[in-house]
Amino acid sequence: MIAVIDYGMGNLRSVQKALEFVGAKVVVTHDIDLILNADSVVLPGVGAFKDCMENLKKLELIDPLRKFIDSGKPFLGICLGLQVLFEESEEFGPVDGLGILPGKVVKFPNGEAGQGKASSLKIPHMGWNQIKVKKDLPLFEGIGDAPYLYFVHSYHVVPENLEMIATVTHHGVEFVSGIQHKNIYAFQFHPEKSQTLGLSILEKFSNLN
Repeated sequence: MIAVIDYGMGNLRSVQKALEFVGAKVVVTHDIDLILNADSVVLPGVGAFKDCMENLKKLELIDPLRKFIDSGKPFLGICLGLQVLFEESEEFGPVDGLGILPGKVVKFPNGEAGQGKASSLKIPHMGWNQIKVKKDLPLFEGIGDAPYLYFVHSYHVVPENLEMIATVTHHGVEFVSGIQHKNIYAFQFHPEKSQTLGLSILEKFSNLN
C-alpha cells in the first residue's frame, strides 16, 4: 500500500490516479497510523513552501514523516514534496523546512545585474524540459539519459551534499531537478503529468518494496 499524504495542498488525485493506473494500491490520507504502516509514502505538492509547512504542522505530520523516512521504506517527494525535505526556503522567508536533507531552496535568477541571459528567463518554469540523469537509479531504467518531463515551479533546491543529485535540468541556469539519498527519491518534475515516462517512474517506485 502506498500512502499519498493529504495535507490540503497539491495535485493529490492526479498522483493517486497515476499510481493506480500502473497497478499500485493507494490511499490518500493524513492519518498518522496509515502513513507509518504504509509500504511506501508519496508527498506531492503544488503551492507555497510556507503554506505547506504550516499545514503539515497543523496536521501533526512532521514527526511521522521523519519517522517514516527513518524506517528505510521508500519515500517519494514530488515538486514541493522535494523542496520541503531541505532545511529552509527563501520563498516568503527564510522559512524552515523539514530539515531532513542539508541545503536550501532558492528562486530562479530574475534578471538582476550580472545575470545575463537570465534577464529573459520565464518564471515560473512551466512545461516540458529535459532532465540529465546523473545517477543510475532503478526508477530511471528505460527512460534514457535525457528525457523530457513536465515542470511547474519558481524555486529550486540547492543540496549541500552533491552526491545525492540524481538529475539536473537547464532553465536559464542548471538546477537540481532530482535527488536520491538512501530510501528518499524526490523530483522537481511531475511524473504524474509526464505521460508514459512519468508513469514508468511511478511504476518502478511502486515496485521498490
